[in-house]
Amino acid sequence: MQALTPDPRTPARPIALVNARLIDPASGLDALGGALIADGIVADLGPHIAAGAAGDAEIVDCGGRVLAPGLVDMMVFAGEPGHEHRETLATASRAAAAGGVTTIVCMPDTEPVIDDVALVDFIRRRARDTALVNVHPMAAMTKGLMGEEMAEIGLLRDAGAIAFGNGKTSLASAKVMRNVLAYAKDFGALIVHHLEDPTLAKDGVMNEGEVATRLGLRGIPSAAETIILERDIRLVELTGGRYHAGQISCRASLNIVRAAKQRGLPVTCGVSINHLTLNENDIGPYRTFFKMKPPLRSEDDRRAMVEGVASGDIDVIVSAHDPRGAEGKRRPFAEAADGAAGLETLLGAALRLYHNGDVALPRLLQALTANPARLLGLESGRLARGAPADLVLIDLDTPWVVEPERLCSKSKNTPFDSARLQGRALLTLVAGRLVYIYAAEPGR
Repeated sequence: MQALTPDPRTPARPIALVNARLIDPASGLDALGGALIADGIVADLGPHIAAGAAGDAEIVDCGGRVLAPGLVDMMVFAGEPGHEHRETLATASRAAAAGGVTTIVCMPDTEPVIDDVALVDFIRRRARDTALVNVHPMAAMTKGLMGEEMAEIGLLRDAGAIAFGNGKTSLASAKVMRNVLAYAKDFGALIVHHLEDPTLAKDGVMNEGEVATRLGLRGIPSAAETIILERDIRLVELTGGRYHAGQISCRASLNIVRAAKQRGLPVTCGVSINHLTLNENDIGPYRTFFKMKPPLRSEDDRRAMVEGVASGDIDVIVSAHDPRGAEGKRRPFAEAADGAAGLETLLGAALRLYHNGDVALPRLLQALTANPARLLGLESGRLARGAPADLVLIDLDTPWVVEPERLCSKSKNTPFDSARLQGRALLTLVAGRLVYIYAAEPGR
């Protein structure tokens, strides 16, 4: 393994990853064996791929570690264009590669907003020239994210937009939302919506409840989320459009999604790794790195999110990667910007759920790989013959401490500052090219 050198500029050469635990959540595969990588795809797979039967391919002995599809992150606020001081596609892709993420979906909250064909084309070309991983733009579903005039969904989709959202702002107008869902249905487009009633959430900075009262901070009730979700599901029922709740954060929302799925509606949902592993008590002495949108909820709500992933009712886990500079975070809690960097810690934090016995590993990986790929219509997210060789080698047990200054992301606003995590990506491959290799420092 140490002989390999990450250099995505060189042509990918055949690689045989042997002595691995192969996990493919899409098919249910969980077995010992190896994978032969050639011409950017998984050329062969199974127990017969071994060191003595790999031809002239370079051999990588995985030492029994997990070989799985690379992670697909549906929610990344990259910053470029317009906020390159916070993050660029290049730095976001390096962070993704270090976290075992091989595909990222960039949110439309840029400056200018991704609501024009030229901006979609810019993101794709910029990513092609500078990014180490696959980058797909999510376009705005309303012009300027203003929630008033529907964007040209058909043209944007043809230009390469993989889904449509309104960024971190809920669409207040039910009429516009209905039109968006109905129009998107004609193109089979996926609508990804942020859930927060702007009137109920106005001036709120954290979850409404005892902790907010004790800290003297204005709260945001969970009803701000559920009201929008209930409305949207009624509109899905009316239009038949494909709908994905980008982030749910409370038990009531999970129950609403469950009921919608039981009625056969085309509704799915996601949850951020922050809402799976943290709660409102982590804010402690006004720690602004824990200020997020939606806000961190109660421990009961966090447990509900974990239960939802374990049961499969929550389809997707996202990093909600939202890099912020010191000027946005080093302020009083009520004035600080919301958001947290998360690409590099997504996998390690998610493995907490596995090590705690809360979620089985295949189910956890399914929410990080196969499910988001399926929703987005991507060929990745699978470990199978003929699938793209977007893969990650995971050591489930290696301990590490999150040190913000070592993160690849340009901004270091991680809520996992100094957290002790267990498990991380050792190798990340995109189209058969090695884009990341973990090298532990001596004595660590």
